Amino acid sequence: MTGIVRRSFDAADESRPFEDGKGRLDLLTTERGPVGRALFEPGWKWSLHVKPIAGTESCLAGHAGYMVSGRLMVVMDDGESMEFGPGDYMEIAPGHDAWVVGDERVALVDWVGYGDYARPPSG
Repeated sequence: MTGIVRRSFDAADESRPFEDGKGRLDLLTTERGPVGRALFEPGWKWSLHVKPIAGTESCLAGHAGYMVSGRLMVVMDDGESMEFGPGDYMEIAPGHDAWVVGDERVALVDWVGYGDYARPPSG
């Protein structure tokens, strides 16, 4: 392992666009696993802009991440909900929907759940 690593999401290893141009996931492949930065545009909603890609009824990725900018509402399948904003750390279990709140783009860094996020199911 290298002592110091510097990477930029602006030169990601992979970029996965969301439906209707509502953002993208920029993914870095690291020795410790994938790390992603999602950019969700105003009007983005998982059930509209990622569900058609994922092919599941709700988001089945677990997340551990940091909100850089914007506001995001998350609603679990059981109805529990929470809004996140800049500076918030989040942990979200699989089984949820989410959407951008307001008119500001959301930037979110996640080091747990983005490896297979917004990727069509294999098979």
